[in-house]
Amino acid sequence: MDSNKKYWKGLEELNKTPEFVEKNKHEFAEPIPIEDVLTGGGLAGTTPRRDFLKALGFGVGAVTLAACQKVPVHKSIPYLVKPEDVVPGVANYYVSTYDGSAILVKTREGRPIKIEGNPNDLLAKGGLSGQAQASVLDLYDVNRLKNPMRDGGDYGWDQTDGFIKTELAAIKAGGKKIRIVSSTISSPSTLAVIADFFGAFPNAKHITYDAVSYTGIIQANQNSFGKAVLPHYNFDKADVIVSFGADFLGTWISPAEFIRQYVQNRNNKSLQSKKMSRHIQFETGMSVTGSNADARIAIKPSEEGVALINLYNAISGNTLPGTKKLTNNAADKAIGLVAKELLAAKGKALVVAGSNDVATQVLVNAINSLLGSYGTTIDLDNPSHQYSGNDAELVEFTNEMKRGEVDAVFFLNSNPVYDYYNSKDITDGLKKVRLRVSFADHADETASVCNIIAPGSYYLESWGDNQALDGYYTIVQPTINPVYDTRQAEHSLLVWSDGTVKDYYTYVRNNWDKNLLAKGGLSGQGGWETLLQTGFVKAPANPAGTYTFNHDLNAVAQTILDHSNLLAADGSKVEIQLYQTVAMRDGKRANNPWLQELPDPVSKVTWDNFAAVSPSDMKKWGYEDGDVVKIDANGYSVSLPVLSQPGQTQGTISVAVGYGRTLAGPVGDNVGKNAYPFHSLRNGTFQTSAVAVLTSTGENSPLSQTQTHHSIEGRNSIIKEATFTEYLKNPSTGSGNESGHKDYNENNLFWQDYDHPQYNWVMAIDLNACTGCGACVVACSAENNVPVVGKEEVGRRREMHWIRIDRYYSFDDNGDGGITREREIAKLDDLDRVRVVYQPMLCQHCDHAPCETVCPVLATVHSSEGLNHMAYNRCVGTRYCANNCPYKVRRFNWFNYWNDARFENYLQNDHTLLVLNPDVVTRFRGVMEKCSMCIQRIQAGKLKAKIEKRSVRDGDIKVACQQTCPANAIIMGNANDPNSEVSKALKSERTYYVLEELNTQPGIGYQVKIRNISETEA
Repeated sequence: MDSNKKYWKGLEELNKTPEFVEKNKHEFAEPIPIEDVLTGGGLAGTTPRRDFLKALGFGVGAVTLAACQKVPVHKSIPYLVKPEDVVPGVANYYVSTYDGSAILVKTREGRPIKIEGNPNDLLAKGGLSGQAQASVLDLYDVNRLKNPMRDGGDYGWDQTDGFIKTELAAIKAGGKKIRIVSSTISSPSTLAVIADFFGAFPNAKHITYDAVSYTGIIQANQNSFGKAVLPHYNFDKADVIVSFGADFLGTWISPAEFIRQYVQNRNNKSLQSKKMSRHIQFETGMSVTGSNADARIAIKPSEEGVALINLYNAISGNTLPGTKKLTNNAADKAIGLVAKELLAAKGKALVVAGSNDVATQVLVNAINSLLGSYGTTIDLDNPSHQYSGNDAELVEFTNEMKRGEVDAVFFLNSNPVYDYYNSKDITDGLKKVRLRVSFADHADETASVCNIIAPGSYYLESWGDNQALDGYYTIVQPTINPVYDTRQAEHSLLVWSDGTVKDYYTYVRNNWDKNLLAKGGLSGQGGWETLLQTGFVKAPANPAGTYTFNHDLNAVAQTILDHSNLLAADGSKVEIQLYQTVAMRDGKRANNPWLQELPDPVSKVTWDNFAAVSPSDMKKWGYEDGDVVKIDANGYSVSLPVLSQPGQTQGTISVAVGYGRTLAGPVGDNVGKNAYPFHSLRNGTFQTSAVAVLTSTGENSPLSQTQTHHSIEGRNSIIKEATFTEYLKNPSTGSGNESGHKDYNENNLFWQDYDHPQYNWVMAIDLNACTGCGACVVACSAENNVPVVGKEEVGRRREMHWIRIDRYYSFDDNGDGGITREREIAKLDDLDRVRVVYQPMLCQHCDHAPCETVCPVLATVHSSEGLNHMAYNRCVGTRYCANNCPYKVRRFNWFNYWNDARFENYLQNDHTLLVLNPDVVTRFRGVMEKCSMCIQRIQAGKLKAKIEKRSVRDGDIKVACQQTCPANAIIMGNANDPNSEVSKALKSERTYYVLEELNTQPGIGYQVKIRNISETEA
């Protein structure tokens, strides 16, 4: 273990750029703008602190005088007649479904305010993604359509129904085609409604496509095994995982589920059992999954197929055509070693690829078949229904429109004018379609070219169901009446097809009574009521069978080689790879400010997409961060700022899709640029890589990153790592606990020791489980009314997140992610080879809190339960506490974000305020705020225990970040209970405390990061 290993948050910290050094000389990141403080005006003014306090005194006096003036009196009306199921101040929870996962929706006084994972959910076991956490905010989006529209004008539902039924009757009589175009639908009841619609209109067809496609995997399984399905992957059953560009911990298929599976073989419990899985990642751009891998090997998109051919040859002993050396010599060496590891783990190995190319996925199937993965780590008999799109069907649909064969099209949760690679084909074809209907709840890019918009209700206002995994049926139920005059798309289809049932609730209920309740052993009214309490039923799983691969691999290898040759870029060009970010995914949620402001786990960029370039290429091409370049590929060009990204493969760039919306709403409009047109259609599927030409525009567009904000001044005891081999020899390695924690209390002159007679609330964070996904950041914002500040304010280092995920780089001493036995000396200027560690950082609730000693008004004080409290109405905004906090976890509230007109596009409007948690006060400008350890949840748990005349039990209280974490990386509880989960976690030999030598006595302990590499690889 190298105790002198160097970590850095960003290149500016590593290189000590003049701007970074200058900022860190100052007490705070920026001077105080006096105009902001007094008037809410400009941003340029500055003032010394002494003058600021004078000004503040004047401001307080003026406010006091204003408070003495008479104001109009408004009488309130008592809450005499209330809904039966509503008790003021008491939350109700409803089961529902989001993105296939069973969830709980918390409501207060009839309004949903928080999404939680259902602890019994089969996919994520209560964990949720940041997208799921943010979904509650979209309910209150004032930009949602208020009623149906025709040709841009308001239109009533009766008028809409009459017009569409007349048009459909005429189209049916004329014999032309009717098409429903949707993203994947995994709802049994919705699919049944569509089938009934087809019964009324036999010339109709359902076209399913996904903006980010998995057709390649589905078609490959059809070719290989005769089963056109998306498999269910079991990462928890794999001892060795090898991924070729599949970001399964970030965005690939079902990341919240895969995170839960992945960490089961890498967390504290697994390590104590002397077991840890091995993960090797081959990829182009640094992904969330790659940054968590034990070994990461950078390859170009054109080399991915060749690497798979070489791996197959090494495993099988055969020689397929197309075998050749990779440009990365270390990657070539790694392939042979990876093959040996996979064979040694036969039956417990898993190889996955992110490519949408059918031939590539067929070869992956062949490799997994040799490894005995089917029936263990890969299940084809209980497949996933989360993606079922067919790229060829969408292409044929555009051709049908261009030929004038389609007279009616209905768009359901799809937006091909934005996310289809050739949107001009869509818009030109739609001009020839007589009836164009969108069920979008916004007038988005596709809806705006339709003659009818029949806005669907949001999922929190709707009835429905879902089957994300074969045999796993979840229910969707409304938690609020429709906010606007919207109607579910299924209801509209029932009305327009003149079915016997026109009410969708009745339709769903009938479907469950006849078909689905029995799968869980339920029936009748009692079974339905049970379903509405549990949220799902699970049919017995089908036996997972083994499959023998039988396909001509010579032809497959030749197709892969031809594909690779097309992607290979010469010296004047680069290879471009498209990917999704954890926050934006495919771009459907672009109008959500919580997601736009969530820092990307790897780059820490907010409110933008960019071209990620390797540091070596940046230097070679003479680019600086933020320089705008024109990217030309596949007949499309766009200008984007560049970002120096350690780990990016030389000769490549990576660009995120999901940005560049033009009709998303005021939050998402014109944020970043649309990268979907860089897709291409090859071998029948949409491909995500191409050859591009970069041209400098001479402009610079700064990116708002958070990576080096709140610097901890280069101290070295923040991140601690060890190898699995070292851990097996000594579980305390890396933590400094070989002889127990040092006692720093001998000369304690500044702080008194606190007693915690009943409760001592502490936290344990396992760095081996944390993947950096950021779900906890969104959950904290939703729970604690943390405001959004926007790109400009983030650029001024004023983001307000109470918890942040710090991303630290360190040098990889080998050129291949530490997988080969030959050790090389990493050069300090070779930033393409780095390792990454993520660390959640929040208020440490120190027993010896430096912030408490310097607050002149006792706004921050210590509790008898071990928490550092903030009294907002005492705080006068001196920011002394922020200066004295070594962890830099305090946030200064520069503006009244919830009511300042400058932030109205993000949060401030009458409806959006309904999402606020009434148990947490919204902070006014001029005060410090920080993590409160969800004190409102602690108090609620204590109150419940008191009513039941007992002490708080372990698990009664979960803070927001803990509850949503799919990896269970965060554990909070009572340290006074020796049997509590947190007490057991903190007793781990891996536990250490950040900056323990400062004697702050933090209440949050971290567990050392362990990588499964041998000493010779480290």
